[in-house]
Amino acid sequence: MSIDAATPLIEARKVTRILPGIVPTTLVSDVDLVIRPHEFVAITGPSGSGKSSLLYLLGLLDVPTSGEVLIEGKVTTVMTEDERALARLTMLGFVFQFHFLLPELTVRDNVTLPMRALGRLSREQMLERAEMLLSSLGLADHMKKRPDQLSGGQRQRVAVARSLANEPPVILADEPTGSLDSKASEQVFEVLQELVAVQGKTVVAVTHDLAMAERMDRQIELLDGRIISDHAHPAAQAPA
Repeated sequence: MSIDAATPLIEARKVTRILPGIVPTTLVSDVDLVIRPHEFVAITGPSGSGKSSLLYLLGLLDVPTSGEVLIEGKVTTVMTEDERALARLTMLGFVFQFHFLLPELTVRDNVTLPMRALGRLSREQMLERAEMLLSSLGLADHMKKRPDQLSGGQRQRVAVARSLANEPPVILADEPTGSLDSKASEQVFEVLQELVAVQGKTVVAVTHDLAMAERMDRQIELLDGRIISDHAHPAAQAPA
């Protein structure tokens, strides 16, 4: 997919998300944000600051109470649910802290799930792509295993492979190393770094790990649902 570097991949305009209730809770407040091609972006902040809520809004997993989220310049708040679902499937890949792999499926079949949902490839093509993605992430010997037969780091790499299934330009990751030990965390970080540096993807990751955030090339800090800092780490992109 050819992406114009001048066009934001994702843009938030005055985005606010309020949970209704007897006492309404503001999760995200008046956020303006532009995510451009080939960025490696960390979203940081204390617990309850709105990091994951913002990520879910950017990923069209939630709808703002007010404001707009645009994908490649298209306003998503006026889309039908089918149009939003198609945008998620083609433009966005997701990696979560708890990988959400289906335990009854093999690793390979888990990776085919987004392709099945999109419905553009034959069964043979889906399996071939899943095998290619898993091999590229060092999992060639594990394709027919169930998720519970893998380590935590391996399961998270399967989740990364699944996020790449439909070749989206953007990967959104919510605490992708939060449940891993230090060695597995570093391996997953290096995979995400390579997606940007080698494959030209855009990666936006929520993380509580400030040392990791400082190795990414942009850091957005939230507090009480608002962006309080948005700055670049110019040397962070270079591999160690």
